[in-house]
Amino acid sequence: MGKILLVILAIILMIFIVCAAVTTIAKFQFAQRVAEEVDQFYKGIEDAQGTVQLSDLEKLPPAVQKWLLHSQVVGKERVIAARTKQEISLRLKADQPWMKGEVEQYFRMAKPGFIWHADIQMAPLLHISGRDKYVDGHGKMLIKALSLVTVADGQGKEIDQGSLLRYLAEMMWFPAAALNDYIQWRELSDTSAEATMSYEGVTASGIFTFNEQGEVLSFEAERYGEFDGEYRLETWACTIQEHQGFKGMIVPSQGDLIWKLDSGDFQWYHFKVKELEYNKPFRYQ
Repeated sequence: MGKILLVILAIILMIFIVCAAVTTIAKFQFAQRVAEEVDQFYKGIEDAQGTVQLSDLEKLPPAVQKWLLHSQVVGKERVIAARTKQEISLRLKADQPWMKGEVEQYFRMAKPGFIWHADIQMAPLLHISGRDKYVDGHGKMLIKALSLVTVADGQGKEIDQGSLLRYLAEMMWFPAAALNDYIQWRELSDTSAEATMSYEGVTASGIFTFNEQGEVLSFEAERYGEFDGEYRLETWACTIQEHQGFKGMIVPSQGDLIWKLDSGDFQWYHFKVKELEYNKPFRYQ
C-alpha cells in the first residue's frame, strides 16, 4: 500500500510540474506578443516638439487651465509618449473576492492610443494574463486564464467607445494632452469641465471635476460596459484619492473605478501608480 501511495504522489507531482511548466511558457509567450505590439505601437513616433507655453492654455476653460498649471506642465517638454507601472486590485462582481495584480501600460498622444498589460493572481498558482489596447481608433481586449484559455476577446463599436473614454480619463497622467485638437472643452463651473474627444469616427464625452487647487478629483462618463452578457451604456467613474509627483509633474497616483448602476455603486478596480515616465524610447519591460 505504501508503494502505491508513493507512485500516486509521484504522478501528482509530475502532473503539477508539467502544468507549471506549460503555464510558465504560455505566460512568457503572452508577454512576448505584447512586447511585439508595443514595438509596433511606437514605430515611427516623432520626437517631442518644443515645450508647453502659458499662452497654449488660453483656449481652455479656467478649471482646466488651473489643472494644467497645478500639474506643472508649463515649461516642460510636450509629452508624446508615456509608460506607467501600477499595482491593482479588481473584482468582476460585487460578491467576489478582490484579486491583486501588476500592470504595465503604454501611451502615445499624437495618434492617441494605449496598450495595457496585466498579470493578475486569481488564487495561489492561478493567474490571468490580460491585454487591452486602443489603436487607430479601435479597442481590443484579450483575457486569458493561465495565459492559455481565452475568456474574453472583445472588439466592436462598444469596445471602441469604451476605449476612447478610457484614454480620455487616463489623460490625467499626461495632462498636456488636453491641448490636442481631437479634444474639445466646455466650461461647466469653476471646478468642472466637459471634454469631448473625437477620433477615427468615434465621439464621446466625459466630465472632469477638480478641487480649488486644480487637482483632479474625478472623471465621469456614459460608457458601454458588459452586463449580464450584453453591452449597455452605464455611468462609469474614476475617483482619485491621492496625487504624487512623477518626473516633475503632479498627477493622480491612487484611485478607484466605479460603475454607478441602478442597483448601486459597484467599485471594481483600484490602482496605485508605482512608476511614470515620459518621452523615452519605450520598449516592453
